[in-house]
Amino acid sequence: MAIPIAILDCDLLLHGRGSKILDRFDLDSVSDNFLLTNFGFPRDFILYLVDLLREALCRRTQRSRAISPEVQVLAALGFYTSGSFQTSMGDTIGISQASMSRCVSNVTRALVEKAPQFITFNREPSFEEFERVAGFPGVLGVLDCVQVAIKAPNSEDSTYVNKKGFHSVACQLVCDARGLLLSTETHWPGGLEDTIVLERSAVHKHLQDNKEGWLLGDGRYPLRKWLMTPYSPEKSSSILLACCVLHNISLQSGLDAWTLERTEPLEQPKILDQKPEDRDSEAEELRKQIIHKHFS
Repeated sequence: MAIPIAILDCDLLLHGRGSKILDRFDLDSVSDNFLLTNFGFPRDFILYLVDLLREALCRRTQRSRAISPEVQVLAALGFYTSGSFQTSMGDTIGISQASMSRCVSNVTRALVEKAPQFITFNREPSFEEFERVAGFPGVLGVLDCVQVAIKAPNSEDSTYVNKKGFHSVACQLVCDARGLLLSTETHWPGGLEDTIVLERSAVHKHLQDNKEGWLLGDGRYPLRKWLMTPYSPEKSSSILLACCVLHNISLQSGLDAWTLERTEPLEQPKILDQKPEDRDSEAEELRKQIIHKHFS
């Protein structure tokens, strides 16, 4: 599915837009509502994030007029929530567009370094949580692949053009019943089918010989012993990975993941037309047993 966010302006991330020098931003001078509206997160979480990344951000700014970790974090959050650089955002926090692009790069690298700490499959299976939410037993997580729009690469590389005709990066995600991300792969060209991304992913290798539990996927995926799919269809890169880490950090700090309204309905997934030789009879029998035992 495609998620309705602004197109990431990677050229501006790399090169910035100018060299205007302004007075620095004071976090204590604005209201909680201002921070939430402009940067997408409440004050307490922003301060927590600053402390979490402070060492890495100070390490990357060995300048006489170094930009504070607080301003760097705000610059990055402003970019992550809007998807592009805006002159007004740089003016708000008192830095030039060129400085803002450096801040986003610094914070992105710092968050990506935290990925192994905040995004991991090495957790206790959340069987009970999923069964309580949906009555489905043995669920390790929910699998999906989303398309995030990007600016067209400078080269004539068509691999990033997805089936809807725009350039994107395919992000394969697995989450638990809370929405906490267990696995994120944010580097696949948007032109790849979801099934191809899955076959080439670390999740496929990790669960191939799994003997306990399974993932849930929609009808675009093949049925496997470790991946349960429905009988019928249902509605259901570094910056992207940094956003995934940020998502988990916010959940683990107590924020609600489901506060933003979806701007467009979930699309109807296309059912995978499996060839006879691709069918897994053991997985089909396992799915029948699950449905008969728990949903009949």
